Amino acid sequence: MSFIHKILDRASRHNNAAEEKPQRRSFFGFGATNKDEKPKMEDDDHPSTEKVVEKPALTLSTHTSEKQESSTAEDEVKDMQAEGERERLKQHYANYDNAILEQRKNRPRLKLEDFNLLRTLGTGSFGRVHLAQSKHNGRYYAIKVLKKAEVVRLKQVEHTNSEKFILESAANPFMVNLWGTFQDDINLYMVMDYVPGGELFSILRKNQRFPDHVAKFYAAEVLLAIEYFHSKNIIYRDLKPENLLLDSQGHIKITDFGFAKHVPDITWTLCGTPDYLAPEVIQSKGYGMAVDWWSLGILIFEMLAGHPPFYDDDHLKLYEKILQGKIRWPAYFDPHAKDLLKRLLTSDLSRRYGNLKGGAEDIKSHKWFSGVDFVRVANRQVRSPYVPTIRGEGDASHFDRYPETSEKYGVSGPDPYREKFHDF
Repeated sequence: MSFIHKILDRASRHNNAAEEKPQRRSFFGFGATNKDEKPKMEDDDHPSTEKVVEKPALTLSTHTSEKQESSTAEDEVKDMQAEGERERLKQHYANYDNAILEQRKNRPRLKLEDFNLLRTLGTGSFGRVHLAQSKHNGRYYAIKVLKKAEVVRLKQVEHTNSEKFILESAANPFMVNLWGTFQDDINLYMVMDYVPGGELFSILRKNQRFPDHVAKFYAAEVLLAIEYFHSKNIIYRDLKPENLLLDSQGHIKITDFGFAKHVPDITWTLCGTPDYLAPEVIQSKGYGMAVDWWSLGILIFEMLAGHPPFYDDDHLKLYEKILQGKIRWPAYFDPHAKDLLKRLLTSDLSRRYGNLKGGAEDIKSHKWFSGVDFVRVANRQVRSPYVPTIRGEGDASHFDRYPETSEKYGVSGPDPYREKFHDF
């Protein structure tokens, strides 16, 4: 058996669900998204949502790193006030997760009777995701329902429990936050933020590729999210446009933490989306957080080019291309973008940006991000280049329609798997 065939054999053993669902999973890991097909909207009367702005509708920075010398006492006072505001914003972002985690501690335990289940947002091998409204506060949530028997059959027990642990231990402005879990005899339930703007994948396919300033905006928000995950020793391992939702203001919310894992040092599990796998994962080497920085490079390339740098319908050939590392660079790429991608998409871990002594700061300070005020980005004070049209709370027009299930939740029955999910 050749080296590459061993890889494919190992992948099938570690990711049994791969043959039963598309490799590029959509909303919350559910749904069959064809990457060559433009996803359908529920309505066709959203002309303002068809295209991102062609010209920059935003300035990514309202401050420059080199301040002009103040010639008057008044200018000096303004500079001091601006710096004070930046420090306040830094502290606000740093305290975000603590505030959310405290809220979770004080919340009563959730149950199925607390919600009215509305339409389906996505379906898959494990179950489905419902739009739901709380009977108590009237707010809308996404409730992920997983069939225990299917999770066990597809050997996803560890990933499911890990997803719950990760989501309970983290909270960030750029991730879908978890508000509670529970179970009945048949199903597991995860109550999360409802993010109404749909997938970034849909917008990218409609536009084919993004202008430089648009890709830079989304990359900056994703970068901050990855930096946050790594600060908690969490490897995300499934970065791709399908897992990036847009909130009502057009800001990123990362979803689907089924492959995320708490890893203080290294891990060996082969999982993820083939197009985005780092070389060290394919080679069955022990790997760490550097794989997320490789994936960031793939994401930026796909946003700028409309396709990943390595792609092939045959996974064997795809993995060979990733290991060879030869990239065909579009002529229209900004030279600084190309330089950054070369530093992210390198198999040499001693040279890969994000994995060096400077960490994420090496990426932030790269010339492609010149002019980006990451403090304002962190506090979502930079206007998104695309703001989805939302017709009030609970609007689900940016998600496909699915046949509704007749299955009744909360029904009593045999429960042979409860011990496998005792933390739910």
